[in-house]
Parts: sequence; structure tokens; C-alpha cells
Amino acid sequence: MARTQSPDRSKAAKFEQNTGNGGETHQQVSERGDHGAGETHLTTNHGTRVSDNQNSLKAGARGPALLEDFVLREKIFHFDHERIPERIVHARGSGAHGVFECTNPIPELTKAGLLGTKGKKTETFVRFSTVAGGAGSVDTPRDVRGFAVKFYTDEGNWDLVGNNIPVFFIQDAIKFPDLVHAVKMEADRGYPQAASAHDTFWDFVSLMPETMHMIMWAMSDRTIPRSFRTIEGFGVHTFRLVNASGEAKFVKFHWKPVLGLQSTCWDEAVKIAGADPDYHRRDLFEAIAAGNFPAWDLGVQVFDEAFAAKQPYDVLDATKLIPEEVLPVQVVGRMTLNRNVDNFFAETEQVAFLPSNVVPGIDFSNDPLLQGRLFSYLDTQKSRLGTTNFHQIPVNAPRCPMQNFQRDGMMQTKVPTGRANYEPNSLAEAGEDGGPRECPETGFTTFAANDERNDGGEKLRIRAELFADHYSQARLFYRSQQPIEQAHMASALVFELSKVTLLHVRDRVMARLRNIDEDLAKRVADGLAMPLPAKAPAAREPVEMQASPALSILAHGQPPMEGRKVAILFDEGSDLAAIEAMKGAIEKAGGSVMLVAPKVGALKLKGGTLAADGQLAGSPSVLFDAVCAMLMPEQAKKLAMDGAAKQWFMDAHGHCKTIGFCPATKAEILDKLGIEPDAGVVPLDRFAKIAPARHWDREPKVRMLA
Repeated sequence: MARTQSPDRSKAAKFEQNTGNGGETHQQVSERGDHGAGETHLTTNHGTRVSDNQNSLKAGARGPALLEDFVLREKIFHFDHERIPERIVHARGSGAHGVFECTNPIPELTKAGLLGTKGKKTETFVRFSTVAGGAGSVDTPRDVRGFAVKFYTDEGNWDLVGNNIPVFFIQDAIKFPDLVHAVKMEADRGYPQAASAHDTFWDFVSLMPETMHMIMWAMSDRTIPRSFRTIEGFGVHTFRLVNASGEAKFVKFHWKPVLGLQSTCWDEAVKIAGADPDYHRRDLFEAIAAGNFPAWDLGVQVFDEAFAAKQPYDVLDATKLIPEEVLPVQVVGRMTLNRNVDNFFAETEQVAFLPSNVVPGIDFSNDPLLQGRLFSYLDTQKSRLGTTNFHQIPVNAPRCPMQNFQRDGMMQTKVPTGRANYEPNSLAEAGEDGGPRECPETGFTTFAANDERNDGGEKLRIRAELFADHYSQARLFYRSQQPIEQAHMASALVFELSKVTLLHVRDRVMARLRNIDEDLAKRVADGLAMPLPAKAPAAREPVEMQASPALSILAHGQPPMEGRKVAILFDEGSDLAAIEAMKGAIEKAGGSVMLVAPKVGALKLKGGTLAADGQLAGSPSVLFDAVCAMLMPEQAKKLAMDGAAKQWFMDAHGHCKTIGFCPATKAEILDKLGIEPDAGVVPLDRFAKIAPARHWDREPKVRMLA
């Protein structure tokens, strides 16, 4: 675009004379330094150049504003309508662009092009989210995390719309409005926000035994993740893969984070919410901006009807999973997020995911929850984005050619030509453009065969018999956790149920817990100082399933340094060379370092000066995966009297993180706080080797667990 000429100064001078003392002149704007002369012209939405964007049109310097001021009216009109309805669920989210590369093609299983050739790359857009809270809530509540991926394939958009948990609360979509109403803010009081610890949610849970498996996951550390970069993702439902010969198999989709799984502890999550409500959003944005691109491997569990028939659960039940030890996950590709959004509203807020967006080679199953979602999401986009043409918004538009006979509607931006807006037509015979035609050979065709276990194919308001087993997999999940993880789950249940004021609801939940594990139920009852009620009757007795270590976060081992954030606390007089050496060792191992000090300006150190990245009170230890301190005795003594500094170390210790100490830190701060050396409270020479680890054996010493 050509640069514009400077405005006519004689006209500007006349304007200055006419404004008097009632308005800001062009000269004043110019003196401010933001006049924009020589830049592109400011215009209205319809292209009319704006001469003054600082003052509304008035009848005299002190007179009323005039209705004819179309610049003012358009600007205020647009501002008044900037906000669109937020998503009813998954309202608070963060998005990023990326690329998916097929690493292990499976053309024998699916004709989907993105999975058919090794090295094939497909553009993606991903949105992570919390479920229960509004757009203005915080990032770190105990909540499920959405994990939605839009693949812009050569054959159209495929949306894999899932969560960071492989199962769901309910089995049938008809219960979804009830679930969401129950977990959202209570209708008569408008709180709590982004929290399930209240009466209506647990009342619903206590009356719906099918929720119990998901409740085990919800009360686990999976729902208080450390980062979007360290969560798994799941398609939740059973889908189908269809190959070029028309043969189909069932499939479940998994996303495995390359950085590994990592969560917080509850006290830490609460404090992060206060220290940085945008913690996950900031973490994702800054990691990508720094070139530390997060990545996930896409895996599949593929099976046939014979395998499904042998399982003690129904694979079409969204409250059930297939343990990886029974059916291993086969990795087929890797997704890397490598670009932040350019505009949060235009992309992250306007992106519209639809489970009904599939491509040839990927199809649906008869999962009743999935079937309801196929309707719901499309209907939702019209409500949020105001038009059936939401697919024309750039973030939603397919990257392959798109053409059909759908016309008009609100916000239509395409300009179709010719008379052809129906099909079939014979306009081509008259030399006109007849438009696109269906393609039976390459177009999407639904897999025709029904499930072998579908008795008679009658459409009934009923659930299959195996759907009545609500406890076997809840028991499997709980018993697959390591002892400290089980303690976290029990403590989470105690916390949540302590917020429930309806005593009969508490009793119902504990009665259901007895079907999962007697010890768990007893721990929760003890934590609430309530007697253990009689076991709830089970519609179908649970079966024992072999424990699945893949369901445990801690069974995956301690996380590597790669992708983790470590804080180095220093102050005046600290050794600059030692700080730089520690920083270099952490960064060499793949971690990132934030320098923290009581003051953010350049401080005089031994060997030079150094400015901090963050001020101590504004950079609490909950924001980091590990911390160390490199202080001189005099500064350590001062910090020992500072509440923020003491809390910095106490939180790191209480959250079972690695703490590296210098002699002054140990003598003046740690010893006085009663923080004793252990496997994770170590001298600086050992710190970098074990920094990201959590030392869970410390937890019973620092807090009461159920």
C-alpha cells in the first residue's frame, strides 16, 4: 500500500482557529507524537477517511453532540457490539496454530489422506480450555480441560474435539444440559464460578451413578494440570476408521504430550490463581514465542467388533475407556504448535469446532453421547457467531476448495456468480456454469453396517445392558494410582463434599464410593467426620480389572528438565559468575530460567550488575517448577524477615518442589522456617540434576491428607 501525503497544513491551521478552547487541535495531536502523518489513512468501516478521531461533532465548542456524526455513531455502535455470546462451556480458552506430521501411516486402516503417507504435513489449530468457568474466570481451577484440534486437510476440515480425560460424566447426550446446569453457578445466587465444589453439582452426581468413573478422574491431579503443554488429550468417544476397500474398525484417539504429564497440587493451584489468573494462557503463549514449541504424539487404539464383544464394558459408553495395557496405543503422527494467534478474538474466540466435521476415512459410531454432539455443536455456532456463514471466518475456513449451492444468510461474504443455485440443473447444456456436482467415488460415505451387537436395529429410548456398569472402571482408575495420588483424590473429595451443605447428598456420594473402593469411602467419611453410609445398590456389579499404570501420572516417572521453568533468587552481593553458571546448566538441560530478586532494577553483584526478570513479591514460587537461592549472608538475613520471601520458600517446600540452597539461605531462612534437607532440599551443586522433580514423600509432613 502506497504511503499517503502529509495533510494540507493550511487547512489544519484553519481547523485550529475554529476549535477555540473546547477541543484538541491537530497541532496538539501532532505534538503528542501520534498524529499518524505519513501513515495509512484512518477510515470508517465503509472506507471514508476520518479527519479527526479525537473529538465528536458538536453544535459549537460547548454545544451538544450532533446525531449526524456518523464517525462517532459507527465507532460507538461497533464498540457496543464487540462482545459475542461466550461459549456455554469451554468459555475460557487459549489457542495456537501448528502442524501435524504423519510419522507412521495407516492406509490399511483409513483412506484419510492426512494419515496415509509418511511425512505428510497438515496445518492445525488447537484450542485448550476449562469447562465450567466463564471467559473471565481463572486458568487453574479443578476442572476438565478441553483439547480441540482442527485439521485443515486436503479433503476438508476434520475437528477432533475432546478433553484431557478419556471418559465423560454421562452416557447419553440428553443429560448434557442437566450436567452443565448442575456444575455451573447455582441459579439463585450466581456462584461459585469455575468450581464444582457446591450442592447442585454433587446432588446431580449422587443421583447419577454413571458419573462415578469421571468423578475419580475429576478428583485426581489430572484436573489441576501444570500447563496446557503437559496434558494428554483424548477424543473420548469411539469413532470408526474406514479404508479404501470400505472395511471399518473402531478407533479411540489419544494425544500424548512430548514433555510428559505434569500437574500441580491443590494448594499450589489455588495460589497460582491469585498470583497469575492467566497462568496457563501465559505459559502457552510465552513458550511458543520463545521457540519452545509444544508437541503431542497422536495415537490410536484400533479394534474390531470381536474385541469389543469380549470386553466387560460397552465400547460405545463414553464413561468407559480401554486400558492401554489391554490395547496399546499406536502412534501415527506428531503435532507441533509453532505459531501464536495474531488476534485473540478473530481466531481463538471465533474458532468453531464441530465433531461432525470429518473427512473420508473417519466416521462415527453409535455412541449416544457422540450422536447428540453431532447436532449440538452446529446449532451452537449459529447462536454464538450470529450466522450460518461462520465457516467463512478465516480460522474456520477450509484450506481446500469449498463450493456448494448454499446461498445468502447473514454476513455472506462470498459473491457467487451465475444462475446455478440448485442441483441437479442442466444449465451447462446452455453454455452456463452449472456449478459443482456430487462425487460418489471420492466423496464422504457413511459406513453402512450397524454394530453386530445391535439387537434388531430398533430405535428405542434405552441403553445397552453393559452401560449399567458404572463402577468397574472407576475402581480401575482409583486402584491404578500410586498411594500419594490416591491420597490427593481422597482429599479432593473431602474438599468438594465439605462445600456441600445438603447432608443427604454427601451420604449418597459416599454410598456410591463404597462400590469403587472401601478404603476410599472410609477415608472420605473420616475426612468429613461423618459415619459411612450403607453401600449404594449397583445396577450391575462391578468386575475386577487389572490395574493400568498408564492411568497414573506418577507411574510415568519424574519429568525431565526440558520445558520446565526454574527460578533463581538473588540479591545485592550475589556471585554473578555462579548465577550465570547455574542458569547455563539449566538451559543446557532444556529448562528456562527466571531471575527473581527483591528489586527488579540492576543490582550490584560480585563480578558485575544484574537485573531481575521478576520482583520477588510478584513472582511467587507457585509459578515455577523448582527454585533455588544464591544469596549473601546479609541479604539472607533481610529476606528472613520478609513475609513474601518466607512464603516463597514455604510454598515451594509445601508443594514438594526441589529447592536449591546456598549456605546463607540454609542458615538464615530454611533452618528458621523448619525446612530440613531431604531428597529435594539440596545444596546448589546437586540442584540442576534433580530440579523439576516433585518429592511426594515430603507431602505427609507438610499437610494433612485424607
